[in-house]
Parts: sequence; structure tokens; C-alpha cells
Amino acid sequence: MTGAILVEAVLFDLDGTLADTAPDLIDAANRLLGELGREPAPAQRLRPMVSLGGTAILRAAMPDWDPADSAPLQRFLAIYRERICIQTRLYPGVETVLDAIEAAGKGWGIVTNKPGWLTTPLLQALGLSRRAGCVVSGDSLPTRKPDPAPLLHACRELVARPSHTAMVGDDARDLDAAINAGALAVLVEWGYGSDAARESHPAVARIGSIEQLLPLLGLPR
Repeated sequence: MTGAILVEAVLFDLDGTLADTAPDLIDAANRLLGELGREPAPAQRLRPMVSLGGTAILRAAMPDWDPADSAPLQRFLAIYRERICIQTRLYPGVETVLDAIEAAGKGWGIVTNKPGWLTTPLLQALGLSRRAGCVVSGDSLPTRKPDPAPLLHACRELVARPSHTAMVGDDARDLDAAINAGALAVLVEWGYGSDAARESHPAVARIGSIEQLLPLLGLPR
């Protein structure tokens, strides 16, 4: 793709796009397994499930778990909340890119499927809660990504036209939500999204590092 896309606002997915949250989620799953007298699950089995949420992580950790029994999931999430930002870090370059977006006078926000009671403390711990122009969590609205409603809501909050807003994410649901909302879909080639989605999805653009977002969107470094 050549040339820059002129935008009014930039929306980001959280897990696997702005922050590497997998270490703390994997740790919480294995702490739960320890409480249940089970052996820890290998990180390489759990990491690809992070974008799919707690139920998917637990299914990978305990293949015999029946999701109808909600107690393990609730305990897993409680453990995670207690240790939500021990090993979690922003990906390299994220601070630089957010600084550049703000310096250019553009709004930015976060649209995540993570529930608000986990999103809020995580953003506080990462130092992003006061910087984001809007935060739409998985329970902010009746629907979540890939439904376009969260993105459209974020655009209204940022006073930006969807057609002039970029949605940056690592999962097909981020890209589908962008396309469904009439926004610009940008796929990051890191994070937890499946390789199949990355290879086949008609994203507007793909970036291998977060710094590549700036020239793509016509923003100075």
C-alpha cells in the first residue's frame, strides 16, 4: 500500500496490540491449576487463546472443564484481577506513537472486549487511563467486536468520522468491526491473533511494528 491515510482519530485494541498481557493471564491460569491440584499448562498452549478471552484460556488449560461450571472461570478472573499488571508491559514503541498522535492533535481511544472491571485497573496501572480520549470495554454496550457498535460509539466520543478513523488490532474481530463500521482496518503482525486471520483478512494495511503506524496515517514522528 502506498501513500498515507489521513485520519481524525485512532482506535486501538488492548490485549495483544498495545500491551502484552499474556504473561499475567497465563500466570493466573496456572495459579488456578495449582489450587486445583493440577499441573501447569505450557505457555505456548495458552498464549494463542488470550485474544479469545477467559473461557478460551481455561478450555486450553483444562480440556476437561465444563464451562457450565462457572466457578473456575470466576476464580481465574479473580486471581488475574489481583495480579493484573505484574508482568504486563506496553509493547516497544507504543509510548512514542501515542505521544506523536497527541502532538498532532488527533484523538485516540481503546476499544476492547475485556470487561470494564478488568480494563480500568489495567489502564491505570499502564498509565493510559488519563490519556485515552475514550475507552469502550466489552461490557460498555450490549454488543462487542466484531459488531461495529463499539467503534461507532468511540467515534462519537472522539468526534471523529468512522471513515476517517483507524482501528488498529491483532485479531480478525478488530478488523471485522472496523470494516462493519466503515472505518480503516489496520492489522498488527504481533499479538495473539491467529495466523490464518492475518494471512486471509482484507485489512487496509498491515504493520510489523507500532512505529510504522505513523507514516501510514500521515503523522510525524
